[in-house]
Amino acid sequence: MYLDEIFGLSGKTAIVTGGGQGIGQVIAVGLAKAGAEVVICCRSGADETVKLIEEAGGKAYFVKTDVTDEASVKAAVDEIIERSGKIDILFNNAGACYHKKAIVLEGEDLGGMNDGEATVDEWRRILEVNLTGEYIMSVAVARTMIAKGIKGSIINMASMSGTIVNIPQCQASYNASKAGVMHMTKSLAIEWADYGIRVNSLSPGYVGTPMSQPPFVSQELLDAWAPLFPLHRMAKPEELIPAVLYLASPASGYTTGSDIIVDGGYCCV
Repeated sequence: MYLDEIFGLSGKTAIVTGGGQGIGQVIAVGLAKAGAEVVICCRSGADETVKLIEEAGGKAYFVKTDVTDEASVKAAVDEIIERSGKIDILFNNAGACYHKKAIVLEGEDLGGMNDGEATVDEWRRILEVNLTGEYIMSVAVARTMIAKGIKGSIINMASMSGTIVNIPQCQASYNASKAGVMHMTKSLAIEWADYGIRVNSLSPGYVGTPMSQPPFVSQELLDAWAPLFPLHRMAKPEELIPAVLYLASPASGYTTGSDIIVDGGYCCV
């Protein structure tokens, strides 16, 4: 019972953006198992995630949302308030990444590590999804928390890439977006502290999801990463659940403006 009081989420409503697959799906199931009603907000369907949660005895539903569009986010938040009454937790997970160099010289061999030269439009797209999207969601949810007197928790997905520069792939836009998420988190934590809203970020290292395997990532890149893992492997998505539960639950009542790195020691090297 004591652990339930500290880490339990019974009676809470939690939003997970990008929860239709990968890390978002795993975290959504984890939040539901801790007792939260989970709302999956993403652009495409999340039937599989909802089914997994319901099979585990939890409650969940899907609301179609484009986190980069303010009108879409407002409509989603309004629907969630109408259906669930309140929002206690937001896990801002939706994200995107390009492995592209800022400059590719004529005749340069990319060696399977990078996909060409990044355009300014691609730079803008990554920042729009990874940084601006998290800001739009955070503001919309915090507004309802303040209006209803909810002392909620907002968890922003950052990355170890906001602290270190990944090699051998080049991803300046992604790295910059995640560094921005970390400082935005600190800024919003201070701005909303008087309302009892805690804002923290989570910085995973490489996580073994389908998106980090071929064909989405080249075998050459996987082979280059392998010697760099101090624990000699990628993280399992499930290994992020405890950190999210800590940040979402009363256990972290005095934690705000913090970034939790779960990278298997990668940033220490």
